[in-house]
Amino acid sequence: MSRLLVLVVMLSLQLEAGVDGQGKWTVLDVSFRANCDGTMQRYVVMLARDFRADRPHDVLIALHGHGADRWQFAKNPRDECRAARDVAAEHRMIFVSPDYRAKTSWMGPKAEADMVQIIEELKRKYHIGKVFICGGSMGGAASLTFAARHPDLIAGVASMNGTANHLEYENFQDAIRESFGGTKVEIPLEYKKRSAEYWPERFSMPVGITAGGKDSSVPPHSVLRLAGVLKKLKRNVLLIYRENQGHSTTYDDAKKILEFIVKVRPSETQPAYTHTR
Repeated sequence: MSRLLVLVVMLSLQLEAGVDGQGKWTVLDVSFRANCDGTMQRYVVMLARDFRADRPHDVLIALHGHGADRWQFAKNPRDECRAARDVAAEHRMIFVSPDYRAKTSWMGPKAEADMVQIIEELKRKYHIGKVFICGGSMGGAASLTFAARHPDLIAGVASMNGTANHLEYENFQDAIRESFGGTKVEIPLEYKKRSAEYWPERFSMPVGITAGGKDSSVPPHSVLRLAGVLKKLKRNVLLIYRENQGHSTTYDDAKKILEFIVKVRPSETQPAYTHTR
């Protein structure tokens, strides 16, 4: 079956599809049965107006924050979300925003399995080039976790206001316990393997990080340490650290790290940049 025919069939099966308010995207709300436990899960696919099924498109996956869902990066006007949509549009990327299990996911084992399944499904449905991943807050932490767990699947990762160390992180512990399958005392190895800071050698792809010095929701210390180690390893990393900023990333900073991961080739050695204000 041709890719064009697959696309036509796929479009006809969507339960919810439409065009966004500005007419930039065709928006598909996709459901699938999770291989890991048989539950029905969902993700949003956004195709640019000039999308062509017969040519390759890169993918940008955007992971929502704690308490949100798949529609946050698809619709929310906040800076991080707009920047992700704009970068995807400018580079003619397929924009994907999954629920990845729950509003309080934190990239536990089932969310990770869903993400792998979604990427496999996208590669079957579309002509896919590279896959990039980003996220804010919980999504920022989750994007680092997934990139560390599956560096073979990810061409670049942009984390905005996330954590890289679940063993030291203290907030939202009830949600993280539910997602990971136990507390950090009960299953410390599970928390370690989901902490990007412990696996810097796996970040062969470009990495972009934003962090705020006054962020009490997700303190910046672990991502600053991770960026420092990646710099020593001569990896492609762009760190934007704002000493006087809290738990948010400006549009310009979000766009800078997203453009960085999209444009820098993994084989190129680039300096680490640190912006403070």
